[in-house]
Amino acid sequence: MTNADIAGRCVLIAGAFTDLGRHFALTLAEAGAKVALAGRRIEGGKKLANQIRENGGEAMVVRMDPARAQSVTSAVALVERELGAIRILVNGASVTTKPSVEGTDQGSNLVDVDVTGAWRVAQAVAQRMREHGQGGSIINIASITGMRATGTISSLLAARPGLIQLTSAMALELARYDIRVNALAPGYIETEASREFFASQVGQEVISRIPQRRVGQTEDLDGPLMLLASDASRFMTGSVLVVDGGALVSS
Repeated sequence: MTNADIAGRCVLIAGAFTDLGRHFALTLAEAGAKVALAGRRIEGGKKLANQIRENGGEAMVVRMDPARAQSVTSAVALVERELGAIRILVNGASVTTKPSVEGTDQGSNLVDVDVTGAWRVAQAVAQRMREHGQGGSIINIASITGMRATGTISSLLAARPGLIQLTSAMALELARYDIRVNALAPGYIETEASREFFASQVGQEVISRIPQRRVGQTEDLDGPLMLLASDASRFMTGSVLVVDGGALVSS
């Protein structure tokens, strides 16, 4: 698809130092995008940026804390000074802890990063997109956990539906500026962090309930990511693109 070309466009990846964030960065850089890697812990990001540069791509690392408005504003401004107008935002900053009803001491932090933080980042980038007048694509990284209850991760279940509703609200507000806002909702994806779980008996039971009878791989997200990032989705906004091997429809 010729309209899936993103070569030369500036991409900001919030949460770039997670397993999925790193994969998204490599995928988009390979497609020719100029990639800004943003997060709170930048040490690992420097290695990733060097890897992208060694492969002939363009990348920078910027410290950004989605829980602090000034940090977000400063990071967005720095990225545009170094790489040009941000055309694509992959909004994937997330807290990885999974508090339950019995242990909710970190639940408010999760909501502040996953929902309020996502809103801060999207708002700051959308403002710059309106100013440069070229439109753009905002991709919120959600989850099928935002669309059904699972296990004991109550605070996560409160955060992820909020992110999906945020996607809808921002899509409606920003459509007039040619800014598309969509959500990518992965199901069970094998990453470095989750590999041990999926190899366990409990993990195998989870996989057995997925209609495709397998866990997803990070590369299974590449096509949907490229669709939402590029002009191939120019008439899509407010959508939630589920990539889960049928897990959601089987519940």
